[in-house]
Amino acid sequence: MNLKVKIAGVELNSPVVAASGTFGSGAEYSRFVDLDRLGAITVKGVSHEPWAGNPPPRIAETHGGILNAIGLQNPGAKNFIENELPFLRKFSTKIIVNLCGRTIEEYEKVAHDFEDVEGVDFFELNISCPNIKAGGMSMGTCPKTAEEVTRAVKKIATIPVIVKLSPNVTDIVSIAKGAESGGADALCLINTLLGMKIDIRKKLPVLGNKFGGLSGPAIKPVAVRMVYQVSKAVALPIIGTGGIATWEDAVEFIMAGATAVSVGTANFSNPRATMEILDGIINFMQNEEIKNISDMKGIIQ
Repeated sequence: MNLKVKIAGVELNSPVVAASGTFGSGAEYSRFVDLDRLGAITVKGVSHEPWAGNPPPRIAETHGGILNAIGLQNPGAKNFIENELPFLRKFSTKIIVNLCGRTIEEYEKVAHDFEDVEGVDFFELNISCPNIKAGGMSMGTCPKTAEEVTRAVKKIATIPVIVKLSPNVTDIVSIAKGAESGGADALCLINTLLGMKIDIRKKLPVLGNKFGGLSGPAIKPVAVRMVYQVSKAVALPIIGTGGIATWEDAVEFIMAGATAVSVGTANFSNPRATMEILDGIINFMQNEEIKNISDMKGIIQ
């Protein structure tokens, strides 16, 4: 069986990717996961300067998922390059660096930070985080702005640029087309859905930021629908993500049109989720006598 897939001309060992913000920078899960079997690791969001993130509480459990309002806390690009990237370079898995900013200029600055850095295979342009006050989702809810920020980073990048899309829009296809017009090499969808939880006894929002991003199994049907719609409308490869917890979930996304799948919240409850999903895909392909993973892609008409 051939489990290798290509995203923007780059070959991945398998279609299973670790999602940004749920897998640290790889080292945290290396006790549980054979990193070389993963197609790619998407590291936590990286900005030009360190970001402190949002006030606590920043996590709240819900039925079928969690709300998070981390706010893309990170120590900045320089720290990541010096202290975290060297570990990842030891493995054959591809490295996707998730870039974040509050303005187009900040996205440009963090892209410049990686100009002479070896060992990074993709940028993932985070224009869809719903829990920062500027940038993030505000960049990804207008087709024109999505196009502009994508084009700005593409002028700097020497590696493929994946644009991560927000589901918090009326028309996901128009945003995808905006990113495509800006020169995106691939898309990742979906990011989290904006939500809220209230403590009825304290009569206060549970999260310090009031709102947070909903992830986990609860959002999977929305994600599958959006992957299907976008795959029919653009020519770009798609990394499907949103509520994937089992191999069956992953196969749904591939059949809907995703080239690869990204596992996020499931890593918190099951550190070996990526490995179990990959093994399940292999068993399914054997049972169905499917020799090439690409033969499943987009078979739903």
